[in-house]
Amino acid sequence: MELPPIVPPPHGQAWPEAPADSAGMHWMWLEEAAHFAAENETQWPNDLKLHLESGYFEPPPFNEILGPIRPRGPANGLVLRRGFKIASWGDTDQVDFTFSAAKSYLSLLAGIATMDGLIADLDEPVGRTVDDGGFSSARNRGVTWRHLLQNTSEWHGSLFGKSDVIDRNRDVGLEGRGRKGDPRPLQPPGSYWEYNDVRVNRLSLALLRRFRRPLPEVFAERIMQPIGASCDWSWHGYTTSSVDIGGRMIESVSGGTHWGGGMLIHAEDQARIGLLMLRRGEWNGQRILPESWIAESVRPCAINPVYGLLWWLNTGKGRYESAPEGSFFASGAGGNLTWVAPAQDIVAVLRWTDPSAIDTFIRLIMQAVAE
Repeated sequence: MELPPIVPPPHGQAWPEAPADSAGMHWMWLEEAAHFAAENETQWPNDLKLHLESGYFEPPPFNEILGPIRPRGPANGLVLRRGFKIASWGDTDQVDFTFSAAKSYLSLLAGIATMDGLIADLDEPVGRTVDDGGFSSARNRGVTWRHLLQNTSEWHGSLFGKSDVIDRNRDVGLEGRGRKGDPRPLQPPGSYWEYNDVRVNRLSLALLRRFRRPLPEVFAERIMQPIGASCDWSWHGYTTSSVDIGGRMIESVSGGTHWGGGMLIHAEDQARIGLLMLRRGEWNGQRILPESWIAESVRPCAINPVYGLLWWLNTGKGRYESAPEGSFFASGAGGNLTWVAPAQDIVAVLRWTDPSAIDTFIRLIMQAVAE
């Protein structure tokens, strides 16, 4: 008899585990997947500061580190089915930077802002409620919240010492190998998709302006505490990113670790966030996020159908061939991935897995799913 779905207890209590067969999985493929992930660690060095300074993302002086950075730990991860932990490898309580997976956490905060009425309409220009000069130019006046959340804003400017030009012509499929930073003509907001960290940081600052509180405080109070997460995580900005909010200097956090900063978090907490998304914003009978927000978050962008609101999608199996089409992902450089497969009731967290091995890992997990 297969086990019914559960809500895991708060961090500090043992996460309930289940044998593969009780969770409707084939143990052999499940063990093979865990072993494969552990054996296929990212090729990134442990010294992340050295890696960033090496020019992996861009050459000097554009690669200047502005936020905290520290060495990473070994590969680790876990797999949940129906809320039970059914596989794990490495130290899943190891706190590390998670790079652009933090962008998906900004999306959660945008959902809270929408629920609270701080964002009245995703298609409203941001400058109507965020009057800090960042949206006053003719170029940026038409940028909406949706544009920023979909990476289609074409916002132009410099923020905290970094220009949006740094990430123009960026190809995430060639991260660390492709050319980027070449100026190109900007298109009208909403008409061109481009992965751009400066613009995501502009969204983070806009959310800070609306909440008028440090975003990590809001994230802890509205997301992490209700889902029983640990207090081990932290979220950082840059030495240059503190702004005046009502006479109080508050650090605006980064949506990644491209130039240092960003989210330090472990796989166990990331699994809880993935499970919250799989459960469509509900946790143990409590509504954390509107179900409509979760649906909107994973609705394909018209001009890039494998992207939603700062969540990667698998429309047409365009992200991972072996994953179900309904899958979605919080994804960060270096092999940091939270994979959510709603139809299969699966959440998997991969930390420091070689990106070239991720599709094979997913294929092994899908082979483990009993018919």
